Amino acid sequence: ELQLVESGGGLVQAGGSLRLSCAISGFTFDDYDIGWFRHAPGEEREGVACISVVDGRTHYADLAEGRFTIYSDNAENTVYLQMNSLKPEDTAVYYCAAVRGWATAVMDFGSWGQGTQVTVSS
Repeated sequence: ELQLVESGGGLVQAGGSLRLSCAISGFTFDDYDIGWFRHAPGEEREGVACISVVDGRTHYADLAEGRFTIYSDNAENTVYLQMNSLKPEDTAVYYCAAVRGWATAVMDFGSWGQGTQVTVSS
């Protein structure tokens, strides 16, 4: 059974950094695209970044360009999201999700973790 477990969220001041981790088990790690998404109160869930663990290609939403970096450690079956220059509007529950092949849209991802809260204070 595919399982994704997020960690690394917390409270940080504006301008600070956090690194989120997504530990993945229950499948062959090199068959999937792993994405990070976020969901703020009153907003729709939105994409942040995706990475193919097959070839390392990445995709970033405009909100993440230049501030966030997604990368994978295939030996540890973990995908990370390094978030720098955080803003109060980055406050949300952050989820990682998996899909076979390559995709970037929220609706394409079928396996989700439970989420980790990120709160950025001004």
